Amino acid sequence: MQYFDIIKMECENIGLQINEEKYSKFVKYKDLMKEWNEKVNLTAITDDREIIIKHFVDSIKAFEFKELNNSVKIIDVGTGAGLPGIPIKIINDSAEVLLLDSLQKRINFLNEVITQLNLNGIKTIHGRAEDLGADLNYREKFDIAISRAVANMAVLTEFCLPFVKKNGYFIALKGPAVQEELSEAKKAISLLGGKIEDVIQVNFKDSDLKHNLVIVKKIKPTPKQYPRKAGTVSKKPIK
Repeated sequence: MQYFDIIKMECENIGLQINEEKYSKFVKYKDLMKEWNEKVNLTAITDDREIIIKHFVDSIKAFEFKELNNSVKIIDVGTGAGLPGIPIKIINDSAEVLLLDSLQKRINFLNEVITQLNLNGIKTIHGRAEDLGADLNYREKFDIAISRAVANMAVLTEFCLPFVKKNGYFIALKGPAVQEELSEAKKAISLLGGKIEDVIQVNFKDSDLKHNLVIVKKIKPTPKQYPRKAGTVSKKPIK
């Protein structure tokens, strides 16, 4: 129960409840992350307390956007070590979550976490956002697309917005220098069918960490030619 109070306090600050069963899942998740990190590059953060705060609490802070509390269908784009998708699923068991990553080794890790934590209603998929965003099985099928620390906003918008239904949301977990990114991404957001609805500043108790949740609402369908082919999006962002 060493870090239970940290997670409990941060949850309560945004109106969430966490019990010992959910906390034990976070502990098991942390241990699996450290174990697998020795053979798969999952995280540069290996200290227990740092993993709890900089990975888990940071992911939980996405619940500052209250829509995440509902029974929503979510895709976590470029999930990496399962962040923020797995913490979101632990907190909100009614969410249906798809974890997307382009590296099979990370998918293997995520499948092990899902099994070990006995999580239901969460799946993984190996692939690239540019390919799956054009696939009619996934295109505009999700209430929320979420992504953390994957790319700048112009690129990330093209990765994520094609997955989102009209009137759904794209959520980007971003650092403190978000305004500059947003000004550069203005054209991409509009062109791909989105509108910036809110930027929520996220603070952490007893820490100088300052993050932002960028909330983009999908107000019209994404044009058929987007996302562009793999490799093009990052090399030639919409400007």
